[in-house]
Amino acid sequence: MKILHLNTYDGNGGAGRACLRLSDALKASGIDSKVLVYYKFGQNPKVDTFSKSPFQKAKAVYNILSERYYSKWLSKSVKTPFSLQWFGHSIKNHPDVKSADVIHLHWVNHGFLTPKFLAALDELEKPIVWTFHDSNAFTGGCHVRYGCENFHQQCGNCPILKISGPGDISHKNWLRKQKAYSELNFHIVAPSNWMAASVKFSSLLGTRKTSVIPNTIETNIFKPYVKAEAKKILKINPDKFVLMSGFMPSKNDKHKGTPYLVEALEILSRRKGIHKENIELVIFGNKENAEMPEFPFKTTFLGTINKDEHLAKCYSAADAFITPSLEDNLPNTVMESLACATPVIAFTTGGIPDMVKHQKNGYLAEYQNAADLANGIEWLYHRPNKEEVQKAARLGILTDFSEEVIAAAHIHLYEMLIDLQPK
Repeated sequence: MKILHLNTYDGNGGAGRACLRLSDALKASGIDSKVLVYYKFGQNPKVDTFSKSPFQKAKAVYNILSERYYSKWLSKSVKTPFSLQWFGHSIKNHPDVKSADVIHLHWVNHGFLTPKFLAALDELEKPIVWTFHDSNAFTGGCHVRYGCENFHQQCGNCPILKISGPGDISHKNWLRKQKAYSELNFHIVAPSNWMAASVKFSSLLGTRKTSVIPNTIETNIFKPYVKAEAKKILKINPDKFVLMSGFMPSKNDKHKGTPYLVEALEILSRRKGIHKENIELVIFGNKENAEMPEFPFKTTFLGTINKDEHLAKCYSAADAFITPSLEDNLPNTVMESLACATPVIAFTTGGIPDMVKHQKNGYLAEYQNAADLANGIEWLYHRPNKEEVQKAARLGILTDFSEEVIAAAHIHLYEMLIDLQPK
């Protein structure tokens, strides 16, 4: 059984990481699995690309930049990503695509697969699986919806576009996708129950068959280290209560919810029983030119961490990982933290409740409630037996998200779809 995974990029971004992790898990289970991307940035020998020659690379760069430029030009000055899918690349005649038993789509925006080129894959008459890493496949263009429910109808009146109305670009995109999907048979994989519910409510794909299969993680890399030793590696006092969070581009970043984290920490710092000198905040992934907010606790910036082994030690050094994200499918950072036995404190949103169990392996705060986010930190700070929560964090990942478990679920789906093909 030959499985071909298609993604726009090779491992940069959550979808790329999830795609590579799944392929590796399938290989470990004896499956012939390959990752083929539109544009390859890195040197990973396990990843092949459609854009090998100088001409192919130049064309890919043109498509990617054109897609991103025009999308940005037509959108308001907001942080919500929007894709036009006007630029694309035909792949139906590629040897690897033609020889695969199952084609598994992942994130295919930024000049890769337009609705027209997606529909053309139906000519190959083979099973197609599509994992939805964000909402774009069933909207008129946005990747993150927040409170917008226009995708329940036929989009239009898009809050992201500069020129918005019933027949705007989002509605036209919706019509293009509707035509393409009517010609293409594919099975949807939703990494979270939240994503599956979103698909069900969509006007484009609400009647399609959907399986909930989470992403996986390298449990032999993202594993617990002794916290005191991990803190020493980061040159942090082992007696400090360490809070960790990911990169926040600016205080105004809507998607990542940075203002809620800043407010929660301010609230926490003023509460009785909280000793500011005993708490340290650690942030990884920040850029040198980023506009970073002021925090009420001593803050250490680790910068971008390129080695997963070191990242695992950073997670292990933390007593809690905080993610104030306002909408996320199944964020890798949450899974990575839990795999390293570090509890997670987050808002009750997206697919996070699939991983974080309230007051068992972390804390689920009320959505957009900074005071409750502070409650979660305080709950863990004062908890006498933190080791119980840490053990529950690691055990939950091994039970529900390990490579063997997730690979087996995908293999079962692939075999079922192959059996359903006309003989």
